[in-house]
Amino acid sequence: MGIEEIILDKPGKKMFLLGNEAVVRGFIEGGGRIAATYPGTPSSEIGNTLFKVAREAGIYFEFSTNEKVALEVAHAASVSGLRSIVFMKHVGLNVAADSFMSTAYTGVRGGFIVLSADDPSMYSSQNEQDNRTYARFSKIPLLEPRNPDEIRRMVKYAFEISEKHKIPVMIRTTTRISHMRGIVEFGPIDKKRDKGYFEKNPGQFVPVPQNARRLHKELIEKQKGIREESEKSPFNFVLKSENGKFGAITSSAASNYLIDVVRKYNLPIDILSIGFSHPLPENLIKDFIKNYDVVFVVEELEPLMENDIILIKEKYGIKTKIIGKDGDIFTPLYEYNPDRVRKFLFKHLNIEDDKKSPQVEDIPLPSRPPVLCPGCPHRATYFSVNKVLRKYHKKDTIFPSDIGCYTLGIQPPFNTADMILSMGASVGLANGFSKATDQPVVAFIGDSTFFHAGIPALINAQHNKNHFVLFVLDNQTTAMTGHQPHPGIPVDGLGRKAPKVSIEEIAKGIGIDFVKVVDPYNLKETQKVFDEALKHEGVSVIVARRECSLLRDARMRKEGKWITYEINQDKCTQCRICVDQFACPAIFIDEDGKVKIDEVLCDGCGVCADVCPFNAIEVRK
Repeated sequence: MGIEEIILDKPGKKMFLLGNEAVVRGFIEGGGRIAATYPGTPSSEIGNTLFKVAREAGIYFEFSTNEKVALEVAHAASVSGLRSIVFMKHVGLNVAADSFMSTAYTGVRGGFIVLSADDPSMYSSQNEQDNRTYARFSKIPLLEPRNPDEIRRMVKYAFEISEKHKIPVMIRTTTRISHMRGIVEFGPIDKKRDKGYFEKNPGQFVPVPQNARRLHKELIEKQKGIREESEKSPFNFVLKSENGKFGAITSSAASNYLIDVVRKYNLPIDILSIGFSHPLPENLIKDFIKNYDVVFVVEELEPLMENDIILIKEKYGIKTKIIGKDGDIFTPLYEYNPDRVRKFLFKHLNIEDDKKSPQVEDIPLPSRPPVLCPGCPHRATYFSVNKVLRKYHKKDTIFPSDIGCYTLGIQPPFNTADMILSMGASVGLANGFSKATDQPVVAFIGDSTFFHAGIPALINAQHNKNHFVLFVLDNQTTAMTGHQPHPGIPVDGLGRKAPKVSIEEIAKGIGIDFVKVVDPYNLKETQKVFDEALKHEGVSVIVARRECSLLRDARMRKEGKWITYEINQDKCTQCRICVDQFACPAIFIDEDGKVKIDEVLCDGCGVCADVCPFNAIEVRK
């Protein structure tokens, strides 16, 4: 048994879980029945865990086509009386925001959790937005856990708050909290009914203007009760030091760093750690800050708590000095760490820093630029695209690209990503470029991203008679976030067989007359079809279909069909096309200047053998 034990009804049992896995345990203990998501790091492991255990736990779970759909699925379950959760990475909430904002108005019946996994430092994201602002914007409660066991408890607590005040509750994690491991002690599982019933009430659930005006007023009126909830929340607490001359207010991952630093250096700082962070517990903060001449605010990204704390201080005429973003060490940029917190406190406490202590930020790390994997079919596609464009000297071709592994086409020698905005935006951008310029436009989008947000823009292109080539890079999985299923493969979020939705039939169905499917490993065929597409007037769709090399490699090893390639040095002319234009990480130049293939990295895809014009690449014997 492994992660499957997470569903056991054994109070007191302990497991060493990821923060994301603890979300699932809390969901099970809290009687959650419906869960939905679109996969996105750092929230991916929540879905991966549910994929493994949901059926056994009697939970319905799905990987929805995008975050907006996922939110609507979960909210419909909630208004039918079931406890539900939708989870996503922070930018996913931008996609879901239209419906999300309305759920605050319509309210809920069964407990409804919206979990946003933020990514300070942008380890796997295109921006660093602080989604605590969404809770303030929508006027819904916000909880910020500090460790996996607290996540488990907060999920159950969030259900209770949601049902008590009939409002969605946001739980906001960060990469560090989502991916940290810790001991989680199981509580009892709250058994809830499996099927809900939707009792019609258009006055509540249909926010036409006359209803919306009343619902907004009701939302404002709910705030008083929610503020009282925050004041007495067990997730807001004070940690006293031996000689607390100063105060500090903190939340989330920054709370862990602050506590570690204060304890390690025995600093005279009392800490107010806040887990229920919107609305803030005004009275608790007022009573805390008035005890100190100086209070530090330690929070990652935007100074949201700091600004609110300053308002509380001014409201009650408290003279305490509040120090948060100092524009030096604490800025709205990037995630914090213990070294950063220590430097900040030492600076403002006038303590000489211990230069002998190893400091994470001062340790030089080798640069490791991301590259496409050996055998990746996207490399073969980009090689073919560049080869054809070189033939026509189309150096000014515009390459709108998208979010996924194939974004790495930005790297040389391919240079096939000129602009990226968000999921599905490559097709929308291609629409604009085809109208605004006379340059060739070749856009790229992945299979999962096509279903997520690419289809409306493709319909727009066909309707408005635009002219560009769209490559749908179909590796038959949501690869970048861990190989989750999507509508293009015959498996659903519970691991069951499911209808497969055809990308090419969708394109044909909206009237596009140039739709071709190619195997990117077949370089000649791919180049021939792309050549035809460039000459076609209107929108051309090429589906470059070949399974993700990681899945292929696992399958080939399991089937005992593993081969690798090598360079026949007698045939090699050192033209270096395989190095300079194909750029597989398995191919390298040794100390003697000879081109060779790393047997460990080579996955035997064999595309390089077709790239070589001198047939110098052969199966290793």
